[in-house]
Amino acid sequence: AFAVLLLAVAGITGIKALLSFVFAAMVLWTLYFPLLLRSYPPIATGIALVALLTAVITLSVGGISRLGISAFSGSMLGILLTCVLALWFANAFKLHGAVRPFAEMLLYSGYIELNISHIFIASIFIASSGAVMDIAMDIAATMDEIYRANPYISFAEHIKSGMRVGRVVVGTMTTTLLLAYSSSHIMMFMVFQAKGLPMINLVNAPFVAAEILNILVGSFGLVTVVPFTALSAGLLYHNKR
Repeated sequence: AFAVLLLAVAGITGIKALLSFVFAAMVLWTLYFPLLLRSYPPIATGIALVALLTAVITLSVGGISRLGISAFSGSMLGILLTCVLALWFANAFKLHGAVRPFAEMLLYSGYIELNISHIFIASIFIASSGAVMDIAMDIAATMDEIYRANPYISFAEHIKSGMRVGRVVVGTMTTTLLLAYSSSHIMMFMVFQAKGLPMINLVNAPFVAAEILNILVGSFGLVTVVPFTALSAGLLYHNKR
């Protein structure tokens, strides 16, 4: 039903989106998870995986064109920034991979050598990469449409126009992350409230601190992908060579 709806609404682009959807699921299940179990470095492998997925998805939708390349460039810059911030804040918050469900069960299953802290960090930028790609493609498509409508627009005005659209897009997307992450832990938050624990205890609980890290670091990537993509597109469209 989802495939039929997607095809009915988006046509050929819907077919590409459906193939990208299946491809992403297969890459995670048949490539990334087995590599982690073989003790490949989670962060480096995660970056390579996201780069592969981003390239396939953005270039299949936008084509090997200035639109597709600017969307890919903006996405990767936002994801790399998210990765750096995740490393920094996970260390500052004193968080480790055991905050994730099933982490201890995985270690007890005979995979004691796994670096679950780095797997946790990789999960942060992988989780936000889809939304980052979404915004990057929105901005890249906007920049492409602006240039098609006015090929004589200046570099500075082109960037400003993309940024104006980006401000509107980002205004709702950060709330999307908050709702998506927090709603998956409704029961946990209800337990804290039912026990009458103070807010300071709540935000310092490792599981909650991990979700705060997830939401805020992911939001950094979402916000910065707008100027990254707008600048990438501006350079591509106004470089006469």
